[in-house]
Amino acid sequence: MKQQFNPKRNYEETRKAVGYVGRKDATQADYDRIGFMSGLEVHQQLNTKQKLFCRCPAGIFQKPDEYNAELIRHMRPTLSELGEYDGTALMEFKTRKEIIYRISNKTACTYDVDDTPPFPLNREALNIAIGISVLSKLKIVGEVHITRKQYLDGSIPTGFQRTAIIGVEGEIQLKNKKVRLIQLSLEEDSCREVSDIGHVRIYRTDRLGMPLIETVTYPDFTNPDEVKEGADYIRFLNRSTGKVRQGIGSTRADVNVSCKGGTRVEIKGVAHTSWMPELTHNEAFRQWALLQIKDLLLRLIKDPATWKPVAREVSLKEIRIELPSVHKENKSVKVYIVNLPGFRGILSHFTQPGKMFADEISERLKVIACIELPNMIHSEMLEDMARDKVWVKVKSLLGSREEDAQIIFWGPEADIKTALETIEERCKMALTGVPNETRKSFEDGTTIFERVLPGADRMYPDTDSAPIPLEDEVIETLRKDLPPDICERYSQLAAWGVPKDTFTFLLKYNLIPLIEKINKELDIAPKFCATLLGHTLKHLHGKFEALLLFRNDMVFELLKFIRKRGLDLGIAGKMLRVLYEHPKMDFESILVTLNYKEVPREEILGKLPFLIKKYKETRLSDDNSAGHRWIMGNLHKIALGNISLKELNDHISL
Repeated sequence: MKQQFNPKRNYEETRKAVGYVGRKDATQADYDRIGFMSGLEVHQQLNTKQKLFCRCPAGIFQKPDEYNAELIRHMRPTLSELGEYDGTALMEFKTRKEIIYRISNKTACTYDVDDTPPFPLNREALNIAIGISVLSKLKIVGEVHITRKQYLDGSIPTGFQRTAIIGVEGEIQLKNKKVRLIQLSLEEDSCREVSDIGHVRIYRTDRLGMPLIETVTYPDFTNPDEVKEGADYIRFLNRSTGKVRQGIGSTRADVNVSCKGGTRVEIKGVAHTSWMPELTHNEAFRQWALLQIKDLLLRLIKDPATWKPVAREVSLKEIRIELPSVHKENKSVKVYIVNLPGFRGILSHFTQPGKMFADEISERLKVIACIELPNMIHSEMLEDMARDKVWVKVKSLLGSREEDAQIIFWGPEADIKTALETIEERCKMALTGVPNETRKSFEDGTTIFERVLPGADRMYPDTDSAPIPLEDEVIETLRKDLPPDICERYSQLAAWGVPKDTFTFLLKYNLIPLIEKINKELDIAPKFCATLLGHTLKHLHGKFEALLLFRNDMVFELLKFIRKRGLDLGIAGKMLRVLYEHPKMDFESILVTLNYKEVPREEILGKLPFLIKKYKETRLSDDNSAGHRWIMGNLHKIALGNISLKELNDHISL
């Protein structure tokens, strides 16, 4: 007797057949086996006063309900210089999106909404981009040419982004290898998305036009840890100049991933480098799984060119089922059943943790046909809401064979044609392997389809902007003002004896210049400053993220006060905690808050004989370290700020 098909068993068996291993258990051998390859496109906002191609202020953000006008646009693709359409532009056009821009007079002008030509390129931004290019060991171009890059998702009202290459062919030095850089570009930022529901997408224009740089690497990363290390290095290098923005959204990375036999897939807008290892790991294995799906399909489907699904409209009454968000009285929602020849075992085939091939279809229905999730069920759901007899009826209506799979989907009548095309298109892609696409990232390490991957056809010259010659003298002047490379900073921290667990925080917030200033002007050891910043300040950052009044340079003023007052540096940590919570409080008031009392050093040391004698008379243990802790506990409060705790401990003799 033939064993009945079990979707749960099929999901687990295909996961095993793919050879998927969890991120924590994966080794370099696993990544070599699937041919893991990755590259980065790191975007960094520049800290300029004005936007890139107009004179609106940069870095002022509006609240969701803070806007003066709304502008509605419908995007349409245009031919490239070669007379071709970009695939992404065609996909976006198919979605029939209505784009709404919420405009604030404080942050946008007529240039932003494409009513006036661009102003000359922001020279402040250009100089910052040149400096970072030099720091990245890139070859600076002789002349800056501004080009247009098509964006029909609506994130830029003009339908294109103005961008210019500043440097090419550089490198960064990671811990164990060098990673080659393709280029660094200077470009304008896009709008901030407010919502994307159905056929309506809403943006805010406050971020639009802000200058940012994009650093692009070759696909030199051979495992997920290297991807994170590379992204951190570029982020630290940019921040070391002190001329870029920090905070949520100021740094974003697109991560390109492929596997052996796969293709380049771009994970878009990854905001946290800590997400990158899991994301790149799962994407590489997703592609590996799609290649296995291709092999399985080609065994059954001998002529992929003639493959075609069968679909027909049905009523809920006809198939006797209740569907999510579909009501019998709602005449505008149509229900369709689709037969996928030769696809049995494919819909429930593992692709990434918690996801299967059927998700690849439903995600595209959401993005391209604009049918909100949930938008379909299928015959291989792990927990199927449809009874067996429903699928028997569906198969009968479609004339399905045993080796076929079935889908039930629903949506507005106007979206059905696009939905049917989308289902057919994605299934045909499965017969050829891994489709080029961009994907949206999630914190759990999984991704969903976002749009078709753009091609070179979307780039063309900007006829509104003249070329800008770059003189050698200007480049050399900018070179003199650059900080040391990040690999040198790592060596510097190690030479200071700074704890390694502080390195990332110190580089992330560009705190090494502050440490150097404190050392030079206040004669305080770099190791002490680095530990104060990398341990105490880091803890406070994590505990009170919403506090915006505190500035890192307040640490210098705090230590300067401690030095002037003749206090022991041991009190700095306690004072910093109060200062962080109350940035406007003066330092004398902080001492009062801590109940600090000035006690001469000799008086504190004079208490030791009595305490030592008392401990010896009452101690319950022969462990001298317990005695040290007991005595230090008794003196800690009056010692703090008056004498070094280490010195005090050294004077205890038991």
